[in-house]
Amino acid sequence: MTSAPGSVRANEAPDEPPSGPLTIAQIAEHVGVSLATVSKVVNGRFDVAADTREQVESLIRRHGYRRQKRASRPAPLLEIVFHEVRGEYGVEIFNGVQQVAREHHLGVVISELQGRHTPGRGWVEDVLARRPTGVIAVYSSLTDDQTDQLRGRGIPLVLLDPTGETGHTSPSVAASNWNGGLSATRHLLHLGHQRIAVITGPEGLLASRARLDGHRAAMDMADTPIDPELIRVGAFQITDGLTHTRELLRLPNPPTAIFACNDGMAYGVYQAAAEAGLRIPHDLSVIGFDNMPPASWIIPPLTTIDQPLQKMGTTAATMAITLARGEQPPLEHVELATQLITRASTAPPHHPHP
Repeated sequence: MTSAPGSVRANEAPDEPPSGPLTIAQIAEHVGVSLATVSKVVNGRFDVAADTREQVESLIRRHGYRRQKRASRPAPLLEIVFHEVRGEYGVEIFNGVQQVAREHHLGVVISELQGRHTPGRGWVEDVLARRPTGVIAVYSSLTDDQTDQLRGRGIPLVLLDPTGETGHTSPSVAASNWNGGLSATRHLLHLGHQRIAVITGPEGLLASRARLDGHRAAMDMADTPIDPELIRVGAFQITDGLTHTRELLRLPNPPTAIFACNDGMAYGVYQAAAEAGLRIPHDLSVIGFDNMPPASWIIPPLTTIDQPLQKMGTTAATMAITLARGEQPPLEHVELATQLITRASTAPPHHPHP
């Protein structure tokens, strides 16, 4: 038997609603709450009882959500979510997204998470209020609930340079970090270095682990032992390159080369080498990762791994727009190639003492 309209309550076992995406009215009737309450949940507001919110969200996850015919279309915006807006990394990605957005007459909005890699509670509420055409989360990861809320409202989500495991369900764009780490270390090995130090990024981030794993693979293939003292963990900040290099240079047997897993930390290596009176590359070879514009300006110009950040931005934006049209992109997960850029900061090791 079916229940009379409006008779469903939280403590009853409601009949399954009609198949297909549901309107606010259908959700409200099934859960037994007002249209205003469902509207609050749909728009990301939190002044709703937890049990009621879960019932509404569960229905949206299972059936989808359909706005009324007269509802406005999504705003002509692409939203980029950065963990922090600082340096050339974000600029390069923004330029790539902006290029595609301009071609499709879309604006670009930036959200900044103040250094966090997962948005806080109020972020989804703001996004749902803006109703952008798509969201691109850069070097960030959303909670399952946040992802479900966007998906349930038909807002496409694309991950760019994802921080977590590769098993995520959202479409993504990344660089070949493992190959980059492999190429960087192979370059130093071919020059004759064996005491190669690595300054990585945070251990919990996918890019950090992949670059370090690429380094280890190159060392293993060359039958070159890895000294645990030469593996240092940073946070992709210039100060990490500075402080770790100071410590590395104080070792009884210091490295002859340092692979900094981003260009910023490589700049810190330069500063520590200058403090110690060492010349790059005569006394110490340095290689970075990213190929940001300053890498070709500093003295000596930095050998680095080119990460195609602007192309990553254009690819992610194109995927988001494709999804917004109700189409599937050719690939769910895209990995763009990295490339070794050889400049003047690497050379064969110099041995001043026999």
